[in-house]
Amino acid sequence: MARPREPEEFGPRPVYEDARRPEPPDPAALAAAPARKRFWRRRGVRIAAVATVLALAGLAILGLVWSETGTHGMLVGGGLALLPVPLLIAGFLWLDRVAPGPWRYRIFAFAWGAFASTLVAMLANTFAARWIATGLPTESSREADLWGMAVVAPVVEETAKAAAILLLFLFRRHLFAGLVDGLVLAGIVGTGFAFTENILYLGRAYEDDQAFGDAGPMATVTVTFVARVVFSPFAHPLFTAMAGIGFGLAAMTLARQRVRRVLLPVAGLLLAMALHSLWNGSAVMNGLAFLGAYAVVMAPVFGLLVWLAVWSRGGKLRTIRDQLPAYVHAGWLVPAEPVALSSLRTRKLARTLARHAQGDEARRAVADYTRSATTLALLREQATRGRPAKDYAARERALLTTMWQNKAIAQPALTRAAYTTTPPRPWSEHPGTAQPQQLTPFPVPGGRPA
Repeated sequence: MARPREPEEFGPRPVYEDARRPEPPDPAALAAAPARKRFWRRRGVRIAAVATVLALAGLAILGLVWSETGTHGMLVGGGLALLPVPLLIAGFLWLDRVAPGPWRYRIFAFAWGAFASTLVAMLANTFAARWIATGLPTESSREADLWGMAVVAPVVEETAKAAAILLLFLFRRHLFAGLVDGLVLAGIVGTGFAFTENILYLGRAYEDDQAFGDAGPMATVTVTFVARVVFSPFAHPLFTAMAGIGFGLAAMTLARQRVRRVLLPVAGLLLAMALHSLWNGSAVMNGLAFLGAYAVVMAPVFGLLVWLAVWSRGGKLRTIRDQLPAYVHAGWLVPAEPVALSSLRTRKLARTLARHAQGDEARRAVADYTRSATTLALLREQATRGRPAKDYAARERALLTTMWQNKAIAQPALTRAAYTTTPPRPWSEHPGTAQPQQLTPFPVPGGRPA
């Protein structure tokens, strides 16, 4: 391997104080026991506390749904409501293939939507319904339903769902590297909420059919299933995704743009409420209004959202291709890796090659290496745009350490996959000919890898 070049060979040292050169990982330091953390700072304690709160909310919502639907209604509603969930989750995971987040945060997002937000929404909507019936001069039950579904429910439900995204944004900011990250987490929250809500509606419909002896294609449960599960399973994920996009865009703002960082999530939440209000209002008015809102607003917005997510995902791949060459010149990566890591097809081939050669453990090593390299590129891209993370140096070193631990397996697999799927770029074979803009962005890495 060629001698790693020193930072001075690329130009002036960066002025940002945390842009230190990453040193090669020290095996002795890696083997040393980590420092003991305080009780409330331990990961296991935090996970147990969050799981306990969500479990209590789950038990509470289970009792409320059972009281509304009965045992048979809850079982039938749960089975029918579960059908679209795997498809929706798979769709969001497909959008998040470039830089997938840890599973524990996805599980938290779904559990919050299914348990915590639905519990808050049921309690608040019940209180609001009583207030509307007694406190507002409504002339008919239809007008009261319109107030409740088109005004109160969107505000309450979207606020309850967005609270999960707010918590992750405040305490796990590194999860938000762009628009797709906020969209995916919010979509999973909305999927969880829709799952529990569908259990309630389908369970009630089933109990009504049993009470009145209705059956066949026009039964209440059939109509409810077609309307909520077949035609509009994406409704709640779509609403909540608006707030998630706002948080994703806020994470991309500069440190000095504090007003914009606050206004973007608020704007996304207001847009979510507006779409939810339009959807509920059209359902209360009449069937023609519902179909019009579906065709004119919901379907086009859903298509636009999918296109925007795919486009943003392509932007992440371009970021990997543009940011990682600097680590090639520093000696941390081999020349073919930026090409391999910026292609989903090549990544998959590398995992397959590793699994065939050395088993599932090797495949997981390539996956960990790929995930760390992707996060490293996104972290560096944030710094080049003038919004470096406060712990940039520590996170960069941690990511490089993880890559160093897996490089013996991952680098050969990625190199072979790159040369199999994509011819190497000219700069890959001749690093000295790299374009200046690939080397000068802040901060320039250096150091000698092991």
